[in-house]
Amino acid sequence: MTRRILMLCGDYGEDYETMVPFQAMLAVGYTVHAVCPDKKAGEFVMTAIHDFEGAQTYSEKPGHRFTLNANFADVVSAQYNGLLIPGGRAPEYLRLNKRVLAIVKEFADAAKPIAAVCHGAQILAAVPGLIKGKRISAYPACQPEVELAGAEYANIAIDAAVTDGIFVSAPAWPAHPAWLAQFFAAMGTKISH
Repeated sequence: MTRRILMLCGDYGEDYETMVPFQAMLAVGYTVHAVCPDKKAGEFVMTAIHDFEGAQTYSEKPGHRFTLNANFADVVSAQYNGLLIPGGRAPEYLRLNKRVLAIVKEFADAAKPIAAVCHGAQILAAVPGLIKGKRISAYPACQPEVELAGAEYANIAIDAAVTDGIFVSAPAWPAHPAWLAQFFAAMGTKISH
């Protein structure tokens, strides 16, 4: 059976957190459907490049046009093995979409792996009770939301990741090696050296 991943995208999602996981999943043989509310396959989302340049927070620059390859309106959670949620600014408004939250809950109810990086935890925190009692990482500015959702904020290194049950989370794109490795493991994919 082909392994299928659903990826929830939005305008001004973080560029590396959108492009790199999408390409990495394809590279190891997954089918990845990148979707965005109110958009169809062939349309695009604009990404943003966030960097750490010595200021008190990250900087933001225009990224790429990331082409979606599936229709959000056609999503059936049961057809996917896992869910991937990039960070950036997109989660702050995607979490206002009731269908986005329903999709996340459907994956959790089916005990399918859910990977969230950076601000992706904002979507997890917006689903009532979803991460209560779990250890969840996110960009440090999201710590209050993670804790208000009843989870323990995992204050880990910027290049580390944490897995708690079905949830695989990390603070930002420097964690891609650890985060993606843990998500592959949660999906049952073994990568040999």
